[in-house]
Amino acid sequence: APKCALMGRLTAEPELRHTPNGIATCTFRIAVERSFARAGEERKADFIDIVTWRKTAEFVCKYFGKGSLIAVNGSLQTRSYEDKNGNRRTAYEVVADNFAESKASVGAGKTSFTPAAGNVDIKDGQEDFTVIDSEEDLPF
Repeated sequence: APKCALMGRLTAEPELRHTPNGIATCTFRIAVERSFARAGEERKADFIDIVTWRKTAEFVCKYFGKGSLIAVNGSLQTRSYEDKNGNRRTAYEVVADNFAESKASVGAGKTSFTPAAGNVDIKDGQEDFTVIDSEEDLPF
């Protein structure tokens, strides 16, 4: 699957859900500002759906909130479905491999420190987290 790296702000509080088999999942949307703006216009944003699973999903719901600035590294995938009117639709979403919160947004979200995690066991302790300076390039 195509890899991508995005940085944006959560548009709403993430919600933890579970599959019928009990696997934790969290889907949330981020607003990603475009890197350019036409003269005299505000910079536009794209709204991207992000999917996380298992401990990563639990971690996002615990430490990130609406407005948190998050850097996401993941795989772009498409999914076909039928809407309530019977029309075939395609959803585009990023399945997150790992992520981090910018220190510029500390205090804007649910946490007072800067978390980062992948689909690995998440331990308690700030030393397991990565700080991203929003003035620098993304670390991936």
